[in-house]
Amino acid sequence: MDEFFRMVGFVPPQEGASHASSAEEKASDASSQGASKKRKASHGQRNPFASDGKDGEGLSSVFEAIKLPSWRKRTLIIAILVLILVIAGAYWWFHPPINIHSADTWTFLVVFVLLPAFITFRALSASYKAGSNARPKNAGKAKRFKWLSWIPVAVFAVAVLGWAASYSIWPGNAEKYSSILQIQDTDFATDIQEPDYDTIPVIDRDSAVLLGNRTLGEIPEYVSQFEISSLYSQINYQGRPVRVSPLNYADLFKWFYNKDTGIPAYVIVDMASQNTQVVRLSSPMYYSESEPLERNIDRYVQLRYPFYMFEEKSFEIDEDGTPWWVCPVQTRTIGLFGGETIDRVVLVNASTGECQDCAIDECPEWVDRAYPSNLLIQQYNWYGSLHNGWLNSWLGQSGVVQTTPGTDGELGYNYIAKDDDVWVYTGVTSATSDNAIVGFVLVNQRTAEAHYYSVAGATEESAMSSAEGQVQNLQYKATFPLLLNINGQPTYFMALKDAAGLVKKFAMIDIQRYQNVAVGDTVEECQKSYKALLATNGVTTGDDSVASEVTGVVRTSMQAVIDGNSHVYLSLEDSSLIFDCPLPTVMNAVIVRQGDTVTISYIEGDPTCTVESLEVKSAEAASAAVGQSSSVSSSTVDASSNQPVAEAASADAGGSASA
Repeated sequence: MDEFFRMVGFVPPQEGASHASSAEEKASDASSQGASKKRKASHGQRNPFASDGKDGEGLSSVFEAIKLPSWRKRTLIIAILVLILVIAGAYWWFHPPINIHSADTWTFLVVFVLLPAFITFRALSASYKAGSNARPKNAGKAKRFKWLSWIPVAVFAVAVLGWAASYSIWPGNAEKYSSILQIQDTDFATDIQEPDYDTIPVIDRDSAVLLGNRTLGEIPEYVSQFEISSLYSQINYQGRPVRVSPLNYADLFKWFYNKDTGIPAYVIVDMASQNTQVVRLSSPMYYSESEPLERNIDRYVQLRYPFYMFEEKSFEIDEDGTPWWVCPVQTRTIGLFGGETIDRVVLVNASTGECQDCAIDECPEWVDRAYPSNLLIQQYNWYGSLHNGWLNSWLGQSGVVQTTPGTDGELGYNYIAKDDDVWVYTGVTSATSDNAIVGFVLVNQRTAEAHYYSVAGATEESAMSSAEGQVQNLQYKATFPLLLNINGQPTYFMALKDAAGLVKKFAMIDIQRYQNVAVGDTVEECQKSYKALLATNGVTTGDDSVASEVTGVVRTSMQAVIDGNSHVYLSLEDSSLIFDCPLPTVMNAVIVRQGDTVTISYIEGDPTCTVESLEVKSAEAASAAVGQSSSVSSSTVDASSNQPVAEAASADAGGSASA
């Protein structure tokens, strides 16, 4: 051990040291300096790390300025222990994964290990080259420490090479990137079922946050101590689309006051009904984002699994309402830092800290967000740009597509419920980012199953502008659209909000003909108007199971123009329903008059029903069939006055008989 300390120069010269030894060292230094001068003379070059003469103005002068004390062994051991404790404390606080594929790991190494090691070795080399009372000149040690200083540089160079090898330009990488997400081409009308309007999410995340925060204000004992986390993860819970978010400690002092009793509740916002509730827990949550120490969820799960690289976590509840943290584990498949995907999931019980580590294909079905949305969008963009090669992505751009941009600089996507899972939806547009889509993609957030649907139409942003144009006098703002299947047609559905962020109206827009917009105060009213709009364009349900039929006598018949489209509205005797006949789909509705007997096939509504087909039977023929010709009027119509002329004819006949 003493020899090691003497070698690195941390042991000062001992009293009574032999002068012969000192003389030998000086002779050795003189010999080394002479050889160095000869080498400089022969090459005609200046050594930037030399410390004598003008050459001392090189980099070595910087390291000479770093004074390394000459410590005794005991002091040195204490210093090393303190350094180890500092590094350990920094690791505990920052908790980077111990994984060469992690950028956080390399940042930690550079700041706390590689850079200090490089500076120390260089300073020791310069110190031995210049010489001092504590460290006499020693060319051998100076050279040795100079070589040691290249070790951290070499380690850093490995990171740089690994980073360069992650680029898609590297041979073979474009194919790897494009195959991370497996895309299936699917037919929209058969794959996406028509929605249950009671479970359509009618509000977006911003509205859910607004409703959730207001609900917390109804519980005074929570308001002063807790606040709602900004997570608001969207999941399927007991067949309903909801957003859930835990409470957090309001600040450090509130944590100190409540840390023994934990976090007592979480918030659920129903995205369809807009109902919000604060769910009180029998077993409070102790593991959360607002915990500053060992129960901080990020620190807890990272230190428990030190070699895992965790992606963006989410807060979810299982079907029993138990709160869990879902922590996806990422892996890098290309180079050192490229080709990110998810291969495992760690589930942490927010109340007990119990952990479940499972492969992605063994993830429980109640988990809805194993793959973060941003990662899935990125993986599809890799496929869209690189599936025909890297060179094509820059030059020819044949078949190059990308996901549609959102608004306010954010990614454009939304969520739909399908097969009891949450799927990320986004439109797909060309590389030139025009105002049209070539299709759209759905990706399962639990399994990464991806479906592509080829549909030409308007981008989400264009549809939002079209919906806002329908209510421009009210200055409502549209939410990012949701994708629905209405009568087999891909349809944008969105809410229209006022300046306070409250939902006031709803809009449905035909993706392929985005100038066709239906607006209603309720989802049901909007749906009826939209189906009538589709019928006007010749699109019917094609589903007999939802159509009803009625036969009756027409009480009133009126024609009107709604949003530029012509409709005939009928009412029947002994019925409170109003039947909407869109033109020109139900063209024979224009010949229907009061007193006619009609058979109507319609889609039920309350009170307005959309007519799919209409069969007209004149009143005269109907009365003849039942033998009551004297009690009904003729269906002949005076075109000029639009009034039945049967009564006049009947009066004339009566007058003749009387005469």
